Amino acid sequence: MTHPLKGKVALVAGATRGAGRGIAVELGAAGATVYVTGRTTRARRSEYDRPETIEETADLVTEAGGHGIAVPADHLDPAQVRAVVERVATEQDRLDVLVNDIWGGEHLFEWETPLWEHDLDNGLRLLRLAVETHAITSHHALPLLLRHPGGLVVEMTDGTAEYNRDRYRNSFFYDLAKTSVLRMAFALGHELGPRGATAVALTPGWMRSELMLDHFGVGEDNWRDALDQVPHFAISETPRYVGRAVAALAADPDVARFNGQSLSSGGLAREYGFTDLDGSRPDAWRYLVEVQDAGKPADTTGYR
Repeated sequence: MTHPLKGKVALVAGATRGAGRGIAVELGAAGATVYVTGRTTRARRSEYDRPETIEETADLVTEAGGHGIAVPADHLDPAQVRAVVERVATEQDRLDVLVNDIWGGEHLFEWETPLWEHDLDNGLRLLRLAVETHAITSHHALPLLLRHPGGLVVEMTDGTAEYNRDRYRNSFFYDLAKTSVLRMAFALGHELGPRGATAVALTPGWMRSELMLDHFGVGEDNWRDALDQVPHFAISETPRYVGRAVAALAADPDVARFNGQSLSSGGLAREYGFTDLDGSRPDAWRYLVEVQDAGKPADTTGYR
């Protein structure tokens, strides 16, 4: 089907840039009406002070074939989140897909810094942004999602449950945040499954987000120039890749088989047969274990 999600309604919480934007656009390409939220608008920037806006994301959704609707919201404010959901309910009377992609912690964690040396205020702020926002959003949105059977909740994180279980992820606060989101999907699966909905945790691989490209001083058109600095960046993927993963899940009538599970963009590409924008299928988490973490030279042969 050209537009398998036509008539479906999605809310992508945290869709200003990165994975959230990629997911919103791919849901739009599948025909969905997509409400996109975030704190950066054309009138006001968040503390990220980045140029990307939710209005731009909404425009991209519409250009892709869906209907994008930008709604400014700080997901730490329950009243604002409640208002977003009430608007969706009033305008659509349904919610089929909820993507919890709020993060906002790139500037708050300190790499390889133990808890007692880490800035406490930044660490606690990170946990609020990465965990509390997801809980607030689900609390308000799930009653609407449960009005119709077949709803899907996607908890976006970094790392699969298997990978994160045995590995320290950057810092105490980062590790705790990403592991907590994995557990959220498991708990929501327990609560939603008997009520006709599905919850999953989903991780992209090494994603070429706007921030990551800027960090390496490259753009999407010349991203391979960064391989001179970080050879393993060769396994990286666009934000649209994980977007296609979400769109495939949302269009799958048997998505409940994944309820409560931890999934990855690369794993779902094998399952559903989609590719990244360049036609490849990066399998970053398998690559990280078998090549990068194993200390082998960068070589993506067999991994994309």
